[in-house]
Amino acid sequence: MALAAAGATALAAWLACLADPARAWSFRPIAEAAPPPPAPSRWPSVRIVVPARDEAGVLPETLPALLAQEYRGEWAVVLVDDRSTDGTAEVARVVAAAAAASATGAGPAPLEVITGAPLPAGWAGKVWALAQGVDAAGACDYVLLTDADIRHAPGSLARLVAESEADGLVLNSRMARLRCESAAERLLVPPFVLFFNLLYPMRRVNDPASRAAAAAGGCVLVRRDALAAAGGLAAIRGEIIDDVNLGRALKGAVGRGTRCWRGAPGRAAAPGRPIRLQLSRSDVVSVRPYRTVGPIWRMVRRTAFTELRHSYPLLAVAVAGLLLLFALPPALVPIGAGVAATGRAGWGTLLAGLGAAGWLATAAVAWRATRFFGLSPAWAFTLPLAGVLYGGMTLDSGRVHLLGRRRAW
Repeated sequence: MALAAAGATALAAWLACLADPARAWSFRPIAEAAPPPPAPSRWPSVRIVVPARDEAGVLPETLPALLAQEYRGEWAVVLVDDRSTDGTAEVARVVAAAAAASATGAGPAPLEVITGAPLPAGWAGKVWALAQGVDAAGACDYVLLTDADIRHAPGSLARLVAESEADGLVLNSRMARLRCESAAERLLVPPFVLFFNLLYPMRRVNDPASRAAAAAGGCVLVRRDALAAAGGLAAIRGEIIDDVNLGRALKGAVGRGTRCWRGAPGRAAAPGRPIRLQLSRSDVVSVRPYRTVGPIWRMVRRTAFTELRHSYPLLAVAVAGLLLLFALPPALVPIGAGVAATGRAGWGTLLAGLGAAGWLATAAVAWRATRFFGLSPAWAFTLPLAGVLYGGMTLDSGRVHLLGRRRAW
């Protein structure tokens, strides 16, 4: 009876997820699916800030595309070499020189490489690198914060700026398309993006009347004056989960009667400052490989316990919830068959049926994710395994915190 109740609870939870108006499972909105925005009457000035620590291996693949953006306004790139040990700064300069030598016409954007200062107390490493880059950028209308492993399509910057100008956005972010080629990536990357959207439904993030706020740190365009009004990057100085907290800081106080930062023409003012977070299908792509489970495990371990506010009771609840939602439905199928074999056919059929229905519901939730990454629908049925692995990563995150190894770049 207890197993049947638990199985019914798991099934109900997945059905509620499918019925939620936010439709986090739908893998929408996709930026490239929307019509191109109108070009602004004046293209504002932009500085692109790239925080980099030991990124010599990916810069030859990503930096040329960043320097070759088709942008008609005034813009430049600032790369912050934050205490790298692999020659990141020199590689960046060599790549920029090669891009300039092979360019025709206007040539690539100017690149400034600065050496990061020692980390002050109370700052997370990446946030400190971003802050130094923004300071070095000087006066400009927008700042694009983008990671060293992100490859931008030629029109990526122009589209981000045009969207922001047309809709009065103070923050415009893209969830970069992650690599999904190795077995580990196929198992864990679609659920990673799905879980992010379940935690921070993009439709709610994009609604100025909703309290939901987030951003995806690989690609975040922010208005310089809005960033300053929110307290700059110092406002999130110690945050390991810098992107989500930046989204919260930029969206501002929701539900307190504040008006839009810049109301778009013809639209009524609404609480909160307008921000946008969308998936990218092709314009913003991560080139970082995850050939085995290990690198993904370490990436999730870095922030999972922080997401739980460093609370061990919350950790226990989260792990129990993951076991209920992911491990139990598939387990009930053989358990039910075993119960039926003992002569209790009614209970066995009920348990197996609840398990199969719950497992099918998890696959329905994951189906759009597998389609987005071009995978066989069969991968949707591996979501329970991925969920159990993410539970292990979450537990490990708590273990690492308990051992005192709490600071990561």
